[in-house]
Amino acid sequence: MDNAILLKFFALTIFSLMLAIGINSSLEQLTSLWRKPELLLRSLLAAIVLVPLAAFILLWLLDLPPGVAAGLSILAASPGAPVTTKRSQMAGGDPTYVASLQLTLAMLAVLVTPLTLAVFYALFDLPIQRVSLFQVLLQVGEVTFLPVIAGLLIQRFVPRIAASIARPVQVIANALFLLLLVTVVVILAIAPDLRQMLNLGGLSVSAILIMAAAAIAIGHFLGGPTRQQRAALAIACIARNVGLALFIAALFDYGQMFVPTMLAYVLFGFILAFPYSLWSKRRISKETVDRKMVSLKKTVS
Repeated sequence: MDNAILLKFFALTIFSLMLAIGINSSLEQLTSLWRKPELLLRSLLAAIVLVPLAAFILLWLLDLPPGVAAGLSILAASPGAPVTTKRSQMAGGDPTYVASLQLTLAMLAVLVTPLTLAVFYALFDLPIQRVSLFQVLLQVGEVTFLPVIAGLLIQRFVPRIAASIARPVQVIANALFLLLLVTVVVILAIAPDLRQMLNLGGLSVSAILIMAAAAIAIGHFLGGPTRQQRAALAIACIARNVGLALFIAALFDYGQMFVPTMLAYVLFGFILAFPYSLWSKRRISKETVDRKMVSLKKTVS
């Protein structure tokens, strides 16, 4: 598939996912996390402090190639992936919590991303430069806030239309997301040039795998108290905003050096998250069934 077509398909999928969130969620739901200060603080600590800290430790301990080190730094500085909500639902995550968390992370990325990159730039010899707040705001606003706000406005001013199209928009968004996953897997499987790009070497691959695994662990152990919140935060931590990362890489003269690391992180991140998602969803389903059985026994007795 032509790269331009793939990028347009990716943009369409992300837009539809964000529009579905906006048209199927109320403003109160999307800001619900703000009214839970303890959960909010733990979520932000995990996604925007501890995940970058894990990347910092890897760069400090390992002598990684400049392109790999820069790629991991940019990914660590890019929270709030647009696909977080959908990926979290696949793990049984709380949809209201993760939608609110995703938008919160996207908002904070305007400040967090340039600040985190400035720290990496100051502490390590990386082929990256400073990124302005305005540059991040443009990318995040177009990808995340524009479709969500459009969905909320449709709800507010034409509620009948919103009610009639809410489910079809969600179905279309889900179908596009699944099709995108299949397309990416097929491209990774059959494209020799891309497979060669992902041949980063054992040390680099190990660093990417460690960062992805650390992100899941950080989110899982700082989430809670429910398993749905643990699953949601684990996925929110590992699902870095690759679109924003690629946008930032394109701003630098040597940005093409960072792309293989970012693509490898996407691939290995999905591979690691898949068994976690299956395990998490099964545990959540089992607990739900157990609660229903206990409730039924109490009712009968």
